[in-house]
Amino acid sequence: MAHTIQHADVYAIALHHRFQWEEAQQSYVILFPEGMIKLHGGAGEILKRVNGQASVGDIVAELQAAFPDVPDLESDIIGMFDLALDKAWIRKVN
Repeated sequence: MAHTIQHADVYAIALHHRFQWEEAQQSYVILFPEGMIKLHGGAGEILKRVNGQASVGDIVAELQAAFPDVPDLESDIIGMFDLALDKAWIRKVN
């Protein structure tokens, strides 16, 4: 299900979920009562910025500045927000 992600939207990690670096996995993970999701590369970079205060536009701008050579980065970021919402890893706070 595609969501309409707006630059002004603000998201936080979903209730009963915890986002963290997992040394044993050498990656960021989302922990929740039923298990764990291992996030690869860019997914972790995006979700580590989802803090309930930064807007989608803020996150896009920060990642574009950090990774200026990645083509079509905004589309990838919006796609990750869509996926994370579909999987209920994040929740909209504003």
